[in-house]
Amino acid sequence: MDAKNFLFCSLDAALIGDVAWQVSREGHDVKYYIEAESDREIADGFVEKTDDWRAEVEWADVVIFDDIWVGSDIGTGELAEELRAQGTAVVGGTPNTDRLEEDRGYAMEVLEENGVNTLDHREFTDFGAAVEYVKANPAPYVIKPLGEVQNVKRLLYVGSDDDGGDVIDVLRAYEKAWGHRMKGFQLQRKVEGVEVAVCGFFNGESFVEPINFNFEHKKLFPGNIGPSTGEMGTSMFWAGRNRLFAETLGRLEGWLADEGYVGSIDLNCIVNDTGVYPLEFTPRFGYPTITLQEEAFESGTGAFFFDLAHGRDPDLRVHRGYQVGVRVVLPPFPFDDEKTYDENSRNAAVVFESNDREGVHIEDAKLVDGQWRVAGESGMPLVVTGTGETMQAAREQAYGRIEDITIPNRYYRDDIGERWIDGDGDRLHAWGYLGPA
Repeated sequence: MDAKNFLFCSLDAALIGDVAWQVSREGHDVKYYIEAESDREIADGFVEKTDDWRAEVEWADVVIFDDIWVGSDIGTGELAEELRAQGTAVVGGTPNTDRLEEDRGYAMEVLEENGVNTLDHREFTDFGAAVEYVKANPAPYVIKPLGEVQNVKRLLYVGSDDDGGDVIDVLRAYEKAWGHRMKGFQLQRKVEGVEVAVCGFFNGESFVEPINFNFEHKKLFPGNIGPSTGEMGTSMFWAGRNRLFAETLGRLEGWLADEGYVGSIDLNCIVNDTGVYPLEFTPRFGYPTITLQEEAFESGTGAFFFDLAHGRDPDLRVHRGYQVGVRVVLPPFPFDDEKTYDENSRNAAVVFESNDREGVHIEDAKLVDGQWRVAGESGMPLVVTGTGETMQAAREQAYGRIEDITIPNRYYRDDIGERWIDGDGDRLHAWGYLGPA
């Protein structure tokens, strides 16, 4: 494909720098806009920047929004919809697809209306009423905050007591500590099984094949211990329209086509021998999921997004084995502490023991006089990936690459991909979800 013009837009946090860098390395012309002043230096030296994304829309062959963002008067879904109506090719959502992530109750309604089974769930605005509900219906529950605090990851609580006693204790504690901000929350019945996300790229009319299946690792420490983070690492593979896809995202194909959605959409689920139970949507790129997906692409990333945004069926060729991505982080991640960040992480050098950069992807990083350095405010400089014919081979490659990188005070999980090896893969196969629909 001839060189095209790509405009990448981060209207909240800067997240899409690595994809922009990859598209640039493929010979396309790239401009990257970052709204947040604290993130403006991210990807400096790797890609060309612009201070006014709207002024570049006419120049761009494709506009790509990296996240869902709702401003004081308009969100990215509405912006993307308006640009498409003007004839611009856009990778981005719609107001209704944005709402899938922002409004958990609405997301469950959309699933149910399209024939997807959902877990028992109920929304509350009163802590006392929720406590009484758990007492009357004893079981383990998951507490999912709604509204402005739903992105405070540490507030999501997964209960373990069969009588719901721990959930009652947490609700009472939240009322005291967060009652002034936590205006609503959802209680969702907890089920045991394999946690797996079904992810597809949608071109405005249909899903592109193959479909992506990924496994998130959100807790900070190995063994799924510690505070929740945005994500510490992901493992994945690609397959056709199997039963797992058919019973989840496949049933939303018509709804997404009516919306005119273009981009990645992910539905995280719990799967067991009795059924598939959706947990939450990510109607946008996932991070670091998109980085790992990009690593798996054996066809051009720029050509893929150009075709996707223009409603075509891209000739997507991917690595047919397994992929593992590990987020390498620095203090105070996943918390905010400016003093700790200044003392331990700001502008830190990323040192490589060799000239090989294969599988090393930037997040909050910049290039200064040939030296990779930490950028931004979050302490998430790199994602390191590996591929292999087995999950173990992909793990070995990813962690071998990490060993060749030195950043003072770095840390990361060393168990990404182990869940698949320890039995998740066998269970999904045994239950028949990876076979034909």
